[in-house]
Amino acid sequence: MNLRTPASPHPEIRPRRIAGRVVAAALGAMLLISAGAQWYGRSVGLPRYCDDPDAALQRLREVMHEPRPAGEDSRLPYIVAAKLLFLDPRRDGEGEADYIYRVRRHISQVCQ
Repeated sequence: MNLRTPASPHPEIRPRRIAGRVVAAALGAMLLISAGAQWYGRSVGLPRYCDDPDAALQRLREVMHEPRPAGEDSRLPYIVAAKLLFLDPRRDGEGEADYIYRVRRHISQVCQ
């Protein structure tokens, strides 16, 4: 039984259509955030390692092995080096030497 008359000024509410639009908007937002994070990593995040890549890689090794690599000194250089773990994550089963070599190669490509 449909109580809506053809002359009614209020359209029928369709929950599936609303839910579909909400899901589509959420997926679109997640894709935009992901694309923005990837752009930031390539364009802004990695180029900061071009000044002294060897020091950044040495600090990355220390971050991977020591619980407090900075000791009582400034932690900022180690935080910056640790970002490499997020900008270029280690692959499953990848050894440390292979990972460091791959990160060094990636930094070299970005810095050219």
